[in-house]
This record gives sequence, C-alpha cells and structure tokens, in this order.
Amino acid sequence: MTRLYDSRQRILVTGGAGFIGSHLVDRLLDQGHEVLCVDNLFTGTKRNIDHLAGHPRFEFMRHDVTFPLYVEVDQIYNLACPASPIHYQHDPVQTTKTSVHGAINMLGLAKRLRAKILQASTSEVYGDPYHHPQTEGYWGNVNPVGPRSCYDEGKRCAETLFFDYQRQHGLEIKVIRIFNTYGPRMHHADGRVVSNFIVQALTGEPITIYGQGQQTRSFCYIADLVDGMVRLMETGPEVTGPVNVGNPAEFTIRALAEAVLAKTGSCSEIVLRPLPADDPKQRRPDISLARELLGWEPAVPLDPGLDRTIAYFRDRLQELNEAGLH
Repeated sequence: MTRLYDSRQRILVTGGAGFIGSHLVDRLLDQGHEVLCVDNLFTGTKRNIDHLAGHPRFEFMRHDVTFPLYVEVDQIYNLACPASPIHYQHDPVQTTKTSVHGAINMLGLAKRLRAKILQASTSEVYGDPYHHPQTEGYWGNVNPVGPRSCYDEGKRCAETLFFDYQRQHGLEIKVIRIFNTYGPRMHHADGRVVSNFIVQALTGEPITIYGQGQQTRSFCYIADLVDGMVRLMETGPEVTGPVNVGNPAEFTIRALAEAVLAKTGSCSEIVLRPLPADDPKQRRPDISLARELLGWEPAVPLDPGLDRTIAYFRDRLQELNEAGLH
C-alpha cells in the first residue's frame, strides 16, 4: 500500500531515466505527486520511462546536471551519475564532474527555492573497508588516485558539499548511502555482478568471477531501496543522514553465481579472472540507523528478488535478440 503525502509536491528526480531513478519516479507518481524527470541519457534510457508517456503528472527533460538548471520544484532527489564501473570509468573526468558540479548545481537550485534535497550517495564512500559491517560513522578506506576514484571520491565530495550547504545556508538535506541494489530495469551490459551473472547464465556464456569469488556483497531489491529513499525524504529537518540503506544479508560472489545457475537451469561454467584494482573484499551495511530513524528494513529476500530479476532479463534478452541487438 502506498502512503500519500499530506499535499501534492512537485518533485525533481535527476537521473530519473536510470535503473533506480525510474523506479523512484513510479513510486512518487503512485503517491500523487508531480514529477520532473531529468536525465542526459548517458546510462539512463527512455525505455525505463516509456510507460509514463502521456501521464498527466509526469514530465521528462533531457539535461546534463553539470550545467545549471532553472525549474520550480518543492523537492529534489539527486541521483544523476553513472554507477557501474564500466560506465563511470568510460569517462572518469565527466563522472567526477557529474558528482561534484552536479551536486553544486542541484544544491544551488535547492538554495534558491528553499527546497528539501536528497543526495543518492553510495557504499563506495567506504572504499575497501577495514571496518565490517560498515556504519555511517566509519570514514572509509578509499584510494584517491585509483581507477575507481572518479566515482568514490566524487561521491565523497558531494556529501561534503551537501553538509557544507546545510551548515552555511541552512539547507534541508538528506544523504542516503546506497548499497548494492538489483532488480528489473538494470542495464543488461552494465558490468554489475547480478546483471552479469544472469545475462551470462541465460545466454550460456561462462560465469565470470573475479578472484576466487570469496569477496562478499549484500544485495538489496529495488523496491526496498526506493521505500528507504522516500522514507528518508519524508523525515523532518533534524534528520540529515548519512543513512545506510541496503540489505544486511551477506553473500559471497561464488554463492550468488551458484544461485543464479540453479535458478536459470544454465549449464554455464564458472571461470575465474584476476581481481580488479581496489575491488572491495567485503561489503555489508549496518542498518541500525535506518531502522531507528526511518522504521525501515528490507522486505524482499534474495531468493524472490532474483526470480523477478531473472524473469525481467529473460524478456529483455528476447527483445534484444528479436531486434538483432544481442
């Protein structure tokens, strides 16, 4: 059941045509709001929002957040940034600009409008952590000059900007740290572990594991993440975050690969590859703060979440094959 706000809001979602953004847009429209979806379509796609064409409370604008934006809104969710290594390492300078200049532009807009603004940050601010599980008070272990730094340090700088705007200008901010999230509308070639394994299994290609597959991750289903984002935005000005939102159930990469193979009935073999630079060995959120402040915890276990995601990718791969694109 969706919860309605006391009154309709006009809400800006940057990165709204992306995997997470499009699901957030759906949720906000379901709650009765007007939504302005802004995306430059570098990693987002209109396919994710095609079903909203003609919706009376939905508007799409193609725009790059590294340039100023002049609109009138009540709330801002800042999600714009490529989030998978393949995409954010394609143009690392632009990735940093999106995180830093994008944050400056959205914070400037929020300051002018006195609008509440939420930053979609990431578990990558913790780097390859010495502290496990990761709490919001942990400052992280991040390489500032490695191939992942454009994303990791860009998001860390964005958090700095959000809190400086709050201290200096009294802005009402929210910072959410997103852990691994999966579900329908993930890009089939984004290089993330869940989409990689499912696509490889469904196409009969080898399942590629980096290292020995003993590194761990936690996997949060998209509906749970969106619920956490909305709950954080609904809090009062005394709650700023950062708040971890993710699933604390921890799995090895090898266990995930074996689960995908079993669910798809695939005969793909598992192939080991060298571990990428700065790849975290462990990743699991401590969600005590989310439970306390938001009354939030994940509701969808990995098993049914994988079933829904595999069903999506079966249909998506069939569409691509029929179009001659895969």
